[in-house]
Amino acid sequence: MKCGDYVIVRCTAAGVHAGELVSYEGPEVILRNSRRIWCWSGAATLSELAKHGAKNAEACKFAVVLGEITILDACEIIPCAADGEKMIRECAEWRA
Repeated sequence: MKCGDYVIVRCTAAGVHAGELVSYEGPEVILRNSRRIWCWSGAATLSELAKHGAKNAEACKFAVVLGEITILDACEIIPCAADGEKMIRECAEWRA
C-alpha cells in the first residue's frame, strides 16, 4: 500500500472507515476524503466490499465524507479494488 490508495480500515473500537490513505504507523492511520461505514448489504465481508462493493447500495449506511480523520485503533487496512472504491464513493450519503 502507498499513500493515496483507497482503503478500508477496520478498528477495534472506532468502527470501519474508507478513504484515501495519507499515512499509517502502528495502529494510527490518517485518511483523507473518508467515510464511516456504518453498515452494508450485499457483501459478505469487508474483503468482498473492498474488492467488489456491495450489491444493495440502497440498504448501505455510509456516512458523510470527512476531509481528514485520524484513527488511533486500526487493526486492519484493506486495499480497495476499483469496483469497491467506486461503489463506496458513489453510495448515497446516510444521515439522520
